[in-house]
Amino acid sequence: MEKTGIFTGNSPFDIVRTWMAEAEKTEPNDPNAIALSTVDADGLPNVRMVLLKDIEDDGFVFYTNYESQKAAEIDQSGKAAFVMHWKSLRRQVRVRGLVEKENGPQADDYFASRSLKSRLGAWASKQSRPLSSRATLIAEVAKITAQHGTNPKRPPFWGGFRIKPLEVEFWADGEFRLHDRFRWRRPSLDHEWETVRLNP
Repeated sequence: MEKTGIFTGNSPFDIVRTWMAEAEKTEPNDPNAIALSTVDADGLPNVRMVLLKDIEDDGFVFYTNYESQKAAEIDQSGKAAFVMHWKSLRRQVRVRGLVEKENGPQADDYFASRSLKSRLGAWASKQSRPLSSRATLIAEVAKITAQHGTNPKRPPFWGGFRIKPLEVEFWADGEFRLHDRFRWRRPSLDHEWETVRLNP
């Protein structure tokens, strides 16, 4: 399948990196925002915005609280999907795949790179669980600050997830809604990618 122009790349990860670099110049806020989709134990979908922090040669990494609802749903299914859409470029990327934890030195390094307030907030927030008031959360942050000081380590309940895709679709807006779509798909992680152009 011949792919030219913005769809050119040796792997889907190369194309996403290129598009992300372009989006960083044009998107007003969070060009790395993704709408992450999971399903609960009953198969009911959930979706929320998170920030993609790394595009590796074999996966996409984001970070979160491992006690959150999204983490529980990922742990249960081992699968997730996301879409990233850039209005300024009129392009989007859809990803579906298998998920593994990134809970080692890479997660430690990323946590250490965050602002102090974000690190303290990660310790203080019992993500996705009921909260009586914002004042309660602020009090918890103050308590955590007293306990962990100005260089808190990564909490044991906080880390990364790596989505290893089985399918990546690239979409670009076309005139008269005749959009360009290319799908990269593989039946398992150890297979080669197959690509196909899709109807709009």
